Amino acid sequence: MEQRPDQSVAIVGLGYVGLPLGLALMDAGVRVVGYDANGSRLAQLRAGRSPVDDIADDRLAAALANGLELRTPAEDGLGEADAIFVCVSTPITAAREPDLGAVLESAAAISRSLRRGQLVVLQSTTWPGTTAGPFREALELSGLRAGTDFGLAYAPERISPGEQGRSSAALPRVVGGLTRADTERAANLLRRLGGPVTELSSADAAEMAKLLENVFRNVNIALVNQLALLSERMGLDVWEVIDAAATKPFGFMPFSPGPGVGGHCIPVDPYYLAWRARQFGLADHFVELAGDINAAMPLHVADLVVDALNDRGRSISGAKVGVLGVAFKANVGDPRNAPAAVVIAELERRGARVTYHDPHVERFVDAARAAHESRPLDEVLGSSEVVVALVRHAAIDWARVYAAADLVVDAVNSSRGHSLRPRQVLLLGAGWK
Repeated sequence: MEQRPDQSVAIVGLGYVGLPLGLALMDAGVRVVGYDANGSRLAQLRAGRSPVDDIADDRLAAALANGLELRTPAEDGLGEADAIFVCVSTPITAAREPDLGAVLESAAAISRSLRRGQLVVLQSTTWPGTTAGPFREALELSGLRAGTDFGLAYAPERISPGEQGRSSAALPRVVGGLTRADTERAANLLRRLGGPVTELSSADAAEMAKLLENVFRNVNIALVNQLALLSERMGLDVWEVIDAAATKPFGFMPFSPGPGVGGHCIPVDPYYLAWRARQFGLADHFVELAGDINAAMPLHVADLVVDALNDRGRSISGAKVGVLGVAFKANVGDPRNAPAAVVIAELERRGARVTYHDPHVERFVDAARAAHESRPLDEVLGSSEVVVALVRHAAIDWARVYAAADLVVDAVNSSRGHSLRPRQVLLLGAGWK
């Protein structure tokens, strides 16, 4: 018998993945109920205030007015939906091993009301084998069997925070199910968002494809970061070198060096892949080394700050340092795993007094668990002996920065195109400008 189109969806996890997905499905005519275990986030959402940079408050308010329901996982209702998407976080532990706690808790909550004929789709980035392994097992505590009594598939999120042109519902997607029928059903639902959907042979293949996407970025960022360190020693400008290589119209893709990697994917996913590789007797030193190179970049930035101050005959101990940008990437307000956390903690460990300005992040906790509050740009510029550019937010007045600051350590090439005074800027990967 032909499966009728799924008309109602439950979204478990209403963060940067789940909330945009839910609103996009509503735009496609699907009834959506959102679930989140974070009480403060639910209260914020119910008040019409979006916790996601790429979702405006007025869009959220319109969705609420049009029938978007918000609940906790403990409330009844998960069994009412035709399909359930799980969009929760998958961090790593202190030992750099996968933490599936939120995923398995979500599966346990679903299992309590799971019914025959439902479709469950995992979207959280994870290691190959999760959907068909521990996630399936937790769902089957319901007494139902995946692939027979209910559908099960993996369809990784594809979100680029801060780049609204790339966070469209019409982005190409991939999906792999436990059975061929599960794959087709999930694909048909996702096609209602407007973009092409590639059907893969299994959930494992879809999980591996997602890891490849993110590990690809991490490895290439590590490559240019290593090249930046070499360029500094050789007296070369890595930014010039990258621009030159990028003139080749084939076989090259430019990546930029920086103070490290952050966010929910790039600094995490390589360790998911490396951990899984070890389960098959393969030590993936290549992937782990790339992660280690990027993880070391914040300490290199701290070293550059020391070098810049020494150039002026000053010590890092007692120095007033101003940091510009603490989010994990430009034009977002998300500070998760941001390199700034290590940079600020290391500078203060060495005796500096640090203030920061970020137009998108009002409060910030560094790697030493010290709390900070964003200060006005002019205050930071006026009170700092050295300014450190860590995030190239468009909302920061960079012309003002380079007109006012006497000494800048630039980790993101924010000085490009500005009139500079001799030895005003120590540029990561290039030296003094």
